[in-house]
Amino acid sequence: MQLTLGPLLYYWSRQATLDFYAAAADWDVSTIYLGEVVCARRHELRTSDWLALGQQLCQAGKTVVYSSQALLESGSDLSSLRRFAKEGGLLEANDLGAVKIARDLAIPYIAGPHLNIYNGATLDWHQAAGAIRWLPSLEASRAAIVATLAEAKLPIETEIFAHGRLPLAFSARCFTARHYDLSKDACEFKCIEHADGQLLKTREGQDFLRLNGIQTQSAACHALIYDLASVTNLGASHLRISPQAEFTDEIVAAYAAALAQPTSATQFDWQRINPEGLVNGYWHGQAGICMKETV
Repeated sequence: MQLTLGPLLYYWSRQATLDFYAAAADWDVSTIYLGEVVCARRHELRTSDWLALGQQLCQAGKTVVYSSQALLESGSDLSSLRRFAKEGGLLEANDLGAVKIARDLAIPYIAGPHLNIYNGATLDWHQAAGAIRWLPSLEASRAAIVATLAEAKLPIETEIFAHGRLPLAFSARCFTARHYDLSKDACEFKCIEHADGQLLKTREGQDFLRLNGIQTQSAACHALIYDLASVTNLGASHLRISPQAEFTDEIVAAYAAALAQPTSATQFDWQRINPEGLVNGYWHGQAGICMKETV
């Protein structure tokens, strides 16, 4: 089982982003996903910057994958992605437009979680189109993933979203801009003020969601640290850790240790690392906000 570092979902300053990936070069992850997934207006790093960063990480021994936006909205979005494909060589497709680019260029791709693959026939279609790995939809239960793999006829690697705030939905509207009474096209890049998204509470005061531009995330952190045995038995080849502003290095180390020794999962201070709490309900076919400890 290999650990991967998912794409950065937040808008950080250029220096913070570069510092983060400089540190990640030494972490126990085999693959690092780069690029802007959420909003094309986030330009602290341009396409050439991401490609240069990818070269540095390749030299550090990492496999680099360039992730597409989940909502490709313009010709410039497609042009940037086409350049990632030509110069980077490996894409994570989170939109069917990205699948088309990969197919046109005859390069392999990772079928990302936002392609919403729910059955074996669809998974086979992507494998035939060039997908070498897939990430199930984030709300899919273990049972649903097992059923999809059983139905598929063609072999493919499976990567599971193991740790991070769940990117639940995307919208053409920007909720962060709306919070500040700004239009999406004149948002003043307010996302950069919220390194882990903007917490949204219910009327009863319970942490509920996080606003991250056009993306809506879970408030709590999805975590399969207590479910690694069932992930392994499913046949997954990769586990994804999603970046957060602090403690990502400790999270990677915790998962690496737990893969070697499952009982070590209980030794980490998760309340300090993820004070908003851990959830794993979707994995168990329950409401996503639930937490079931199995170690």
